[in-house]
Amino acid sequence: MLFTALGEMPLDVSFEISEGSLTAIEGPSGSGKTTILRLISGLIKPERGRIKVNGELWFDDSAEIDITPQKRKVGFVFQDHALFPNMTVMENIEFAFDGRKDAKFVDELLETTGLRELRNRYPATLSGGQKQRASLARAIVRKPKLLLLDEPLSALDAEMRTTLQDFILEVHRKFNLTTILVSHDVSEIF
Repeated sequence: MLFTALGEMPLDVSFEISEGSLTAIEGPSGSGKTTILRLISGLIKPERGRIKVNGELWFDDSAEIDITPQKRKVGFVFQDHALFPNMTVMENIEFAFDGRKDAKFVDELLETTGLRELRNRYPATLSGGQKQRASLARAIVRKPKLLLLDEPLSALDAEMRTTLQDFILEVHRKFNLTTILVSHDVSEIF
């Protein structure tokens, strides 16, 4: 059951996404779009079912399998940025590394997302759009198996939105990511 502002709502979904695809989910507020991303990432535990990514079983209630979110190779960009307030932009991005740091790739991300000049700033000193770009860079720096984008461009001006739309597509293709994008903006999806 999903708990919404309107009360309990059953969320019963079944879908298969091809590896390397970019899939969009669109729908009204409260329809369960964000919840689907949270279920996939392991932030919410399903009542029942299976979640399998690239042949790896992440959740199966009947087999009592529930891989922790930390062990799922997922990059997640939240609507509310979810940046650590006590870390600079650079520290937030580097925090996402799960192994050896790739300084060249971090520099590329800082340049592409327009964060090079802001790398030593703290989230409280950034605009909403700047925070969202830092969140996007942090999700991508892990080179995840699955990139989950929950309204990733909603706080950006038109010019930066276009730049980051192109960047998301470029990174998606370059690293052959499987990407799920949630948006209320149909033009953003197209």
